Amino acid sequence: MDTKQILVVDDEVVVCNTIRAYLEAEGFKVETTFDGVSALEMVKTRTPDLIILDVMLPKLDGFEVLRQLRQFSEAYVLMLTAKGDEFDKVVGLRLGADDYLTKPFSPRELVARVQAILRRERTSTQHEAEVLQFSQLTIDPAAQVVKKDSVAVTLTATEFALLTALIRHRGRVLSREQLIEAIWGYDYFGDTRVIDTHIRRLRSKIEDDTAEPHYIITVRGSGYRFDG
Repeated sequence: MDTKQILVVDDEVVVCNTIRAYLEAEGFKVETTFDGVSALEMVKTRTPDLIILDVMLPKLDGFEVLRQLRQFSEAYVLMLTAKGDEFDKVVGLRLGADDYLTKPFSPRELVARVQAILRRERTSTQHEAEVLQFSQLTIDPAAQVVKKDSVAVTLTATEFALLTALIRHRGRVLSREQLIEAIWGYDYFGDTRVIDTHIRRLRSKIEDDTAEPHYIITVRGSGYRFDG
């Protein structure tokens, strides 16, 4: 098994060292940096599998780092946000974060979140050989490529996992809890409403009209259904 590489970005040295110690104890390869500019440079040269990214950073804050990061990298991102700041969580998810954790946090919970995020590669990607066609939408699960009207659509790893989970159960309504289990696994700790944010982002990329979606249908009080 390949050793997963993780980049920790936080301006608090103690936080970085604590996270590094817990993750290395679980067999991960960990590097740290303390500001947003160096974080972007390291992602380009190190290509980590997952980035733990604090919102409050010198030079570039975590939101701007994430915005620039998503222009060239699909690495998983776990955001560290201020206690009780719902705005930070929503902004981070809209910019393409895969999950968030509120400070102060338990290092063991952080490790569990990291393991759950990285597990998506095994549980969510089916590597089917068949290329799927739904009206304007083409999905190649093996290559993890999505095209709309023959133009490539850039999805985050979480968005792709969400889309393929819905497609696998085409025509069936999946609850938020079922989608979370399909993407993050049983040990997800966060708010189930995180699914709604990812659905909005996914719709903005694959739907012609997000107010009247053609592919991802909301079933009020129940969940979401893929129609194609």
